[in-house]
Amino acid sequence: MSQGRGIRLFLVDGSPNGLITAEIMNWTGHALTGPRTKLTELVQRPECGRTGIYFLVGTDPDNALRPLVYIGESDDVAKRLKQHHRPEAQGGKDFWERVCLITSKDQNLTKAHVKYLESQLLALAKQSGRCGLLNGTAHDYTILPESDQADMAFFMEQVRIILPVLGFDFLRERQKLSKPASPSTEQTPVEAITFTLEIPKYGITAEAREVDGEFVVLEGSKARDKWVSGSSYTSYRPLYEQLTEDGVLVADANGMVRFSQDQAFSSPSAAAAVVSGRPANGRTVWFEKASKKTYGDWQSEQVEQVTDATE
Repeated sequence: MSQGRGIRLFLVDGSPNGLITAEIMNWTGHALTGPRTKLTELVQRPECGRTGIYFLVGTDPDNALRPLVYIGESDDVAKRLKQHHRPEAQGGKDFWERVCLITSKDQNLTKAHVKYLESQLLALAKQSGRCGLLNGTAHDYTILPESDQADMAFFMEQVRIILPVLGFDFLRERQKLSKPASPSTEQTPVEAITFTLEIPKYGITAEAREVDGEFVVLEGSKARDKWVSGSSYTSYRPLYEQLTEDGVLVADANGMVRFSQDQAFSSPSAAAAVVSGRPANGRTVWFEKASKKTYGDWQSEQVEQVTDATE
């Protein structure tokens, strides 16, 4: 079982849509985030005068499934944000809608530290595949003593924990689940339970697992070769088309469409729709592989077992 963490959030102006600070217990880092409309107030905060890293985040007009992100560093973040706020013709950046900056409460982050963090975080963002990056060629900055690199590795792990809490998922690691999970001698962990979806008419068989709140379809799973036209409910059609464009859904030598990698979805129904090429109720079409129960029945059983144990 993962160990819990205490995170302290503070609504600076009392609004969930305004400036927010975040801290993790026993971590020297400090996060500050807010919308671009609050930039005037944000740059006046003392954190903005420190050395740190920052993330500019906006909507990708060419891909509604992921954000556009720019990752930067500065020893005066306020000055750099003012530059980015200028019109694009004057060297600014128009795309961003929100900003998040990470500094240190003890002010021990140096220019060398943040350049190293920027380099490593850019690599992590590329590996995750959860965002489009607007940075140019990233430099592999490794000019740090070994002890400092270890400290920054810990610092980055805390950044990856705190960003999703603030609504930024682009550094979350892509799940790799194709290999069977290790068996448990006490109780099978949720991550080890496999769900299947079959459409014999089209030779489709897909497998998935639940990990970290996401429903992950495994690499090699088959899917419909096109979205069924004429469907009255098409909210998942852009998702199907985007995964095709991104090379997640690819045609194999037999003309079948398969998943080229493990792919996380927000729900079983989203995964079922992409596999089926049409709207589908994930609670009824996915089956737990061992018991043959529908996902809905299996999940209800888990809830009932927990309820019975606490009575």
